[in-house]
This record gives sequence, C-alpha cells and structure tokens, in this order.
Amino acid sequence: MRGSAVLAAAVLVIWTLVYVITQLLVAPPLPVLPTLGIGVLLSIAVVLGYPSALRGPRGAIRLGGRARRGARSLSARTEQRGESGVGELAGRSVPLRQGLTADAARRTCELLRPMLSGDAVCITDTEDILAYVGPGSDHHRYGGQTYTSAAPRAIAKGRTQVVLDRAGVGCREPSCELTSAVVAPLRIGSRVVGTLGVYQAQRKVPPKRLVEDMANMLSLHLELADLDRERRLATHARLDALRAQINPHFLFNILNTIASKARTRPEEARELLLRLSEFFRYAVRQEGHFAEFAQEYFFVRTYLSLEQARFEERLQVRYDIDPQVLTSRVPVLTIQPLVENAVKHGIAAKPEGGTVRLKARVDPLARTTTIRVSDDGVGIDPETLERLSARNGITGSTDAVLTGPDHAGVGLQNISERLDSLFGDRYNLSISRPKSGGTVVELTVPLR
Repeated sequence: MRGSAVLAAAVLVIWTLVYVITQLLVAPPLPVLPTLGIGVLLSIAVVLGYPSALRGPRGAIRLGGRARRGARSLSARTEQRGESGVGELAGRSVPLRQGLTADAARRTCELLRPMLSGDAVCITDTEDILAYVGPGSDHHRYGGQTYTSAAPRAIAKGRTQVVLDRAGVGCREPSCELTSAVVAPLRIGSRVVGTLGVYQAQRKVPPKRLVEDMANMLSLHLELADLDRERRLATHARLDALRAQINPHFLFNILNTIASKARTRPEEARELLLRLSEFFRYAVRQEGHFAEFAQEYFFVRTYLSLEQARFEERLQVRYDIDPQVLTSRVPVLTIQPLVENAVKHGIAAKPEGGTVRLKARVDPLARTTTIRVSDDGVGIDPETLERLSARNGITGSTDAVLTGPDHAGVGLQNISERLDSLFGDRYNLSISRPKSGGTVVELTVPLR
C-alpha cells in the first residue's frame, strides 16, 4: 500500500505541473490534446521507471534480504542446489552406471562433491574404500578398510547414519579433521552393496535428505548396471549356444561326402576339407555379437557350397545382395541357421530338390537392413505355423524342426531371444508360407 501511495502522489504531481506549465505559464495556452499527450507520456515514463527510481534496484533489495537471512538462507540454497543435482543426475550418464568399480567410484565422488557441498565424499563397497575425495585422503585411501565406524553401521543396519561429532565418525586416525557426516547405504534391489558418505570438517551436518536422495539415485544406476551385466551374460550364453549347437548331422554328412570323393575326386575332397575348416573356424572364433554382412555372407556361402557338394543338382542357390549391405553390421551366426533350416527341412525333404534364395537390402531412409531367406521346398503346415508363432512371439512362424526335438541345431527361440537382447523391440522376424509353397523368413534389424 505504501508503494502504491507514493506512485499515485508522483502521478498527481506530474499532472499538476503539466497543467500549470501548459495552461497558466504559456501564452497562449496549449490545446487540450497536446496537453493530454504530454501528461500521458510523462505518467507512463514514471510508472515504468517506478521500481528503479523510487524503490531502488531489485537486486539490491534481494541482496539485503540475503544478508538478513544469513546462514539459514545459505543452507536452503545448498539444499536446493543438491536437489537440482539429483535431478541433473537422473538425466545424465553417471560413472557408476558402469558398475561399482574403483574408477567409477572416484569419478562419481568428484562429480558429487560440489553438488552436495560436503568437505569430503566417500564411496565404499561392503568392506573397503573404493574412492575418497577431500580432507583426510592421506589415510582414507582406495583399497583400505573403512577408517570410520559410520560406514560399517550403515551397511549392517541398512539405514542412513547421521553423525554429529568426531566420536560418531569413529575415525581411527587421531588427527582426522572430520567431525560430522551422513552415510547412506547403496543398494541393488534389497541387497546393500556399499555406502555413500558425505563428511564435514565442521559441526554443520550435511543435509540428510539430499544424501539419501543421491544414494537412491546412485542405487538406481547400480541396478541398471547389474541388469546390463546380466543381459550381456545372457547374450554371450546364447551366442555360445549358437556356436556349440551347430548341427552335428551336417558335420557327419559333409564328412561322409568328403570320404566318398576322396578316392575318385581327391582335389575336390581337399577343397571341401578346406571349406569345412573355414566354416568352423569362423563359427568358433568370431568375437563380439556383430560382424560385417560381408563376413556373414562369406560364411553362408561356405556353408551352402558344402551342402551343394552333398546334394549336387538337387540344391540350387540364388543370391540377390545389394552392395550397400556388405558394409552394414548384423548379428553373427543368425543368417546361417535360417539358411540351414531352408536346406535341411525345405529342400532335403523334397525328392526333386529345389532352390534356396538369399536376398539382402538396405533402406537408408528407415535405416534398416532386411535379410530374406526363402525356399521352394515342402513348406510348413498352417497348424504348426500358428503353434510356433504363439510360442515364440514372432510374426508368422517357421518350420517345426527349428525348435522341435528332432532338430540338433540352433532353435528359433535361441535366435529370437538373442535378437531381443541385442535390439529390444527394434527388429522384426517374420516367417510365412507363400501360396506358391515353400517357406519365407524375413529379418529386419536396425542399420549399424
């Protein structure tokens, strides 16, 4: 109300001066419209300039308020800055996202120290110090047992420990500067795996809620890291299964073919042995989960050349490969099992034989690689198609022998689970039976 009265008085003085000057002191007096225009302009100028002209700068008022609030405002700003830090960590990559390691813990402590406004920040596992940044680093060292009693209490009780004095910190070093602390447990699920400790070299205790919120955020990242590790192990296990389950019947049949040619056509037998060794060398020694399509293409061609030696004129092969596909990266040991299925259970079961076709394309707009394996063999009955579609969660389905008990090679479920691990829902595997007969398998994966 006081500010409004001052403003009203200022406007009244302006209009009084305008009237006196334009109507009494000037001869002849100014017309009404110019007089009103001058008064309105001056009034607007005063109203707009009122905060700085009559109240003084806004920043000065806030500064004065800070000075009066003192330490209480400082604590509030520290807490607010910590809350913003928790929100910031929620949307960015945290070193502990790679797991609870010494290097990740050190980088996390360096990141958190300014956010939590603590003199020292420490991360431990259940036994040892993984990282410590701040006063006392001469005796709170990486790899050593926790020097304080607060961290073991937080691990044992599974609750945040608030320490108000040097005795509560419980450091075994008499000259240690730490006098207060908040230590919160780090968890993966319900299991305590370590602690986050914020220590002060003065009586002021770090904000408990902020430390707990930060510990919860770090625990979330540790859980995600643990899930990633389990997913990688599962994916590696499936890849090992792909390597280990290469159809032994294929091996026996090829060896029999080579043995039958050894006497009559020794050079051809020698060439087949070399191709067989290349086939198994690639299957066993290929590292990682992805390879260039060119490598997988060579692997598939090697396999089909061995099968053609066995089936001779009964097996025909057609390739339709876009050159752009050759440099794209695809999951290893995924195309060959689908081709093997087309040969063994599509063409081999047909007395007159047939043709296997491999087609690959890149869609640069959708950024996908599409691989299509088709045959004109015996096909698959609709009942089996529907049953396998429901069991494997795939669009359409494939030959029962891919997952049936009589198939010693790789199961379709193994392949689909591997694709789930690698791509989530960003791939598509569809299997269908055209009206013309045979089976068509189409795989679409993100372009890499």
